[in-house]
Amino acid sequence: MDKIRTVIVDDESPARRRIRELLDPVPDVEVVAECTGGPAAVEQIRTLAPDLLFLDVQMPELDGFGVLAALGLEATPVTVFITAYDHYALKAFDVHALDYLLKPYSDERFEQALDRARTHLATRQRDALNRKLLALLAHHRPDLAASTDAPTRLDRLVLKTGGRVLFLKVEEIDWIDAAGVYVNLHAGGKTYLHRETLGGLENRLDPVRFVRIHRSTIVNLDRIRELQPYFHGEYVVVLHDGTKLKLSRTYRARLQERLGQAL
Repeated sequence: MDKIRTVIVDDESPARRRIRELLDPVPDVEVVAECTGGPAAVEQIRTLAPDLLFLDVQMPELDGFGVLAALGLEATPVTVFITAYDHYALKAFDVHALDYLLKPYSDERFEQALDRARTHLATRQRDALNRKLLALLAHHRPDLAASTDAPTRLDRLVLKTGGRVLFLKVEEIDWIDAAGVYVNLHAGGKTYLHRETLGGLENRLDPVRFVRIHRSTIVNLDRIRELQPYFHGEYVVVLHDGTKLKLSRTYRARLQERLGQAL
């Protein structure tokens, strides 16, 4: 069974150490990173794509709410807040049904928070959790909540090819691969070169339809026929037209999230 990959974020060393000591004996949890501040947390979470995040609310430079805003809801793991807020603020957390640990907390209270996180992960309630995170941001930091609004999703791309201007509906795209500052758009057996980085295009595509499976590849989920096991946790993604693409371990969690089940 895959372990729950976890990141701990707190600017206080004793607080991080306590969480680590509580998690170390837990067999289904693996701590993949500890961060002392918000900027480092954002970088590590983007790189590691963890399942679970223990996040201190009050930190210098970039606080917990700032971390959520910087990540965006799509990239935010299941989050347990660590807070020293008073009871008025805690009522707001309760309303939004997000778990928190109020310093100092007992071992039993920590286990309860961990169990709730397991439930979210097991039932794949990511969309509901993201809505609650957005509501929480709107309650506490409306200035940051506005920045988490999803960008306008692409309906079509306008491509210049052979002296013509071609309108390509994004739903017709089978898969995309990076080519420097360009991308290759593969659609219906044809390939079109488009000047845009893979990351930039990914941010504008509908995440329900398109998922990144490799640092250089995005695929249309509707085009996947099957997954074939490869080496070291990687898979070969086979499309309906027979195209074979590589699903790397780094991006496997993203595909699992879209499918709603573990591979």
